[in-house]
Amino acid sequence: MGRNRAVFLDRDGVINPLVYNLNTEEYESPHYPEDFSIYTYILKSLQLLKKHGFKVILISNQPSYAKGKTSLENIREIEKLLQEFSDENGILIDKYYYCYHHPNGIVPGYSYVCDCRKPSTKFVEQSIEEFGLNRSDCYFIGDQDTDIECGKNAGLVTVKINNKDSQKKSGKVQPDFFAKNMYDAVQRILEVLNEH
Repeated sequence: MGRNRAVFLDRDGVINPLVYNLNTEEYESPHYPEDFSIYTYILKSLQLLKKHGFKVILISNQPSYAKGKTSLENIREIEKLLQEFSDENGILIDKYYYCYHHPNGIVPGYSYVCDCRKPSTKFVEQSIEEFGLNRSDCYFIGDQDTDIECGKNAGLVTVKINNKDSQKKSGKVQPDFFAKNMYDAVQRILEVLNEH
């Protein structure tokens, strides 16, 4: 049974802290590799999910290049840091999906309404097909409304992390569960598992 279940994860604000951007005066995704760090409880959280037979699939909107805020090299470098962390610990993340587009971007070729930006469920659907997942045994963990909407649209159980730095982008959509952080979210999921 365990083979067919997955947890879909947002990245920024879930796995790594958001970074304060002086230009926009808002907390955003890290724009430089040196700004990227991983919350201390992530290792334990992901190990627990793997131990319980979950695939872990990352789906992240990364529009900073499209908006002219950083280079594609920087974004890729940050992605590499996360992948190294996963691989060094026995492959904690099974698949990575990144959307680099934004409808209001300024960089040609990246600035349009795409079909992969959350809350679009395109990457979720691809994963369900690729891994043969059972939709009703899948979860989506995120800290913004777009994550919860994406999960809901795909028919997944949604867990919303209450991250004070992303409050502006959350609060309009009701998740199935609330959590303080990723570790707390994993505990919620395991509680649900034990009830069945």
